[in-house]
Amino acid sequence: MSLSEIKAGVVGIGFIGVAHVEAVRRLGVEVAGVVGSSPERARAKADAIGVGRVYASVEEMAADPSIDVIHIASPNYAHAEQARAVLAAGKHVVCEKPLAITSEDTADLVALAAGSGLVNAVCFNIRFYPANHQAMAMVANGEIGEPRFITGSYHQDWLLRDTDWNWRLQPEEAGGLRAVADIGSHWLDLSRFVSGRRIVEAMADLHTLVPIRRHPPGPVETFAAVSDAEDLVSEKMSSDDAAAVLLRYEDGARGAVTISQVSAGQKNSVRYEIAGSESAIRWLSANPDDLFIGHRGRPNEVLSRDPGLYSPMAAGLVAYPGGHVEGFPDTFRALFSQVYADVVNGSPAAEPTYPTFADGHDATLVTEAIAESHETQQWRAVQR
Repeated sequence: MSLSEIKAGVVGIGFIGVAHVEAVRRLGVEVAGVVGSSPERARAKADAIGVGRVYASVEEMAADPSIDVIHIASPNYAHAEQARAVLAAGKHVVCEKPLAITSEDTADLVALAAGSGLVNAVCFNIRFYPANHQAMAMVANGEIGEPRFITGSYHQDWLLRDTDWNWRLQPEEAGGLRAVADIGSHWLDLSRFVSGRRIVEAMADLHTLVPIRRHPPGPVETFAAVSDAEDLVSEKMSSDDAAAVLLRYEDGARGAVTISQVSAGQKNSVRYEIAGSESAIRWLSANPDDLFIGHRGRPNEVLSRDPGLYSPMAAGLVAYPGGHVEGFPDTFRALFSQVYADVVNGSPAAEPTYPTFADGHDATLVTEAIAESHETQQWRAVQR
């Protein structure tokens, strides 16, 4: 099977679902159909992005023998059952994070996927800025010495105002955690990937900084603006707008991260620094092609994206020449290029080069430890 012979379906066609459609098409794969929250909304969005078929349900899509891969980009609460349905139908599956709301569900999905022999992936796309693969290679090769202190942040401002609204603010759809599960999970996965060390303990302080929100009675798409002139419903909030988390990693490394969706002026800002015993590396999503390398006793360096200077894995993700910035949409293309290489082969590689359901399970275990730590105001171990 070649890429041009593969047909994909996408479940959920909001902001992220459309990003999946566009990235899959860039690989030369046909997006044969979509599933939306309602037939009317799905038809309107499918027409806007040029997708011909709208399926009534995930089950209908999964039953179509022409579909090979299904991408799940629906609200969080639906991920587990939809992924089960896709695996049961014998289809390869790519799921947005979080893989599921509870670790019981994520553990079950890991077992089901392993038993199926099907390709399974979780969309931790931020790993796939080429600079982050380069940073991972440098840490693994000992170029910064032993990682000691891992710090950073993931800040946004799209939920700053009390009229900002989305399904992610509804625990019945998103789960009890919000900022930590939504964007914090990306940072937690990224720090594990780059450092090569799992998080083993957490101490967390979560904050609901906008206690009452006002929203329209109907659905609101991610990042959409809401007017004060609309007839708005007031609702008390319980999920986290922001968080500060202390972390302990394997092999004794320590860390700290701040997470916020209410930081004015920060549209989608991801930052990390790994301070090693010899050097440090730092990356900022606003300058995604540049990797800062800090030294003592000699000048610091900035390594700009250049396949000639990158490790083989990082170089393989580079799609454009140096000086032609690769950004957020390119991370999906890079991730899916590795996923679909296994789809072409019919099964996962022995050691997949993309995040799998096992990675999604691990991320959920970490976020559960963070939630438990906040509730008890104590350090909590990650229960692996």
